[in-house]
Amino acid sequence: MLNKNIQTFIACDAEYEDSEIVLFGAGFDGTTSFRPGTRFAPSAIRNESFGIETYSPYQDKDMLDYSYFDSGDIELPFGDTQRVLSDIEKRTQTILDDGKVPFMIGGEHLVTLGAVRAVSGKYDDLYIIHFDAHADLREDYLGQKLSHACVLRRCHDILGDGRIFQFGIRSGDRDEFTFAREHTFMNKFNFNNLEETVEKLRGRNIYLTVDLDVLDPSIFPGTGTPEAGGVTFDELRRALTLVCSELNIVGCDVNELSPQYDHSGVSTAVACKIIREMLLAMS
Repeated sequence: MLNKNIQTFIACDAEYEDSEIVLFGAGFDGTTSFRPGTRFAPSAIRNESFGIETYSPYQDKDMLDYSYFDSGDIELPFGDTQRVLSDIEKRTQTILDDGKVPFMIGGEHLVTLGAVRAVSGKYDDLYIIHFDAHADLREDYLGQKLSHACVLRRCHDILGDGRIFQFGIRSGDRDEFTFAREHTFMNKFNFNNLEETVEKLRGRNIYLTVDLDVLDPSIFPGTGTPEAGGVTFDELRRALTLVCSELNIVGCDVNELSPQYDHSGVSTAVACKIIREMLLAMS
């Protein structure tokens, strides 16, 4: 049983018992390789979420018609990456044990590994759909295997071949793309083949992980590793609505907002709207 957070994402203030989807924040950026600051994303997203509406004209749905619970941020010990992942795993496990869907707001992308450890423990047939600019398939980054640059490689260590489907990838070293050809499904640059993937994974248990730098930096400059050539907001929104409404999402996350790099606040507003659309599509 989790207690309600005092400050919540907009309309995520229902009772825990009544909610099928439970949000929590994992504001960690201890392995960020370029520009830090994702630790501030969960609180910024909560603050700015009240600048958007609960109603989505895209889906003709309103968050007020559903029950969501925001359990707040995990208090994470910076400097101890193993402990951070363990704490994320425990929070995710608590939500799963209560028959609910964990929705994590990061944080750098490594936080996904903690959640996937818990979700894969419950669902032995788990598949991952991954939206990102970066492959995140390095075996190590400067000798460290626990890095946001390695997170999907560590997830592959758990799930094995043919379980990870990557979209929007446009950056990585040569070895990552070689690894992907042999071990994952990678659709570079865009969401082509996503509909075919949805059909293939229909009825499967899916963990959805969204690195917001899949968006073009002209739309989403507030991130630690901006990468030119990304997708548009509407392309991402449509892709997420398709996945979240058609597939059995048993866990998900949204990561890599660094709000301080976009003083206009637009990047945070984009993150809020993406989360709203995901929540409504899953409802």
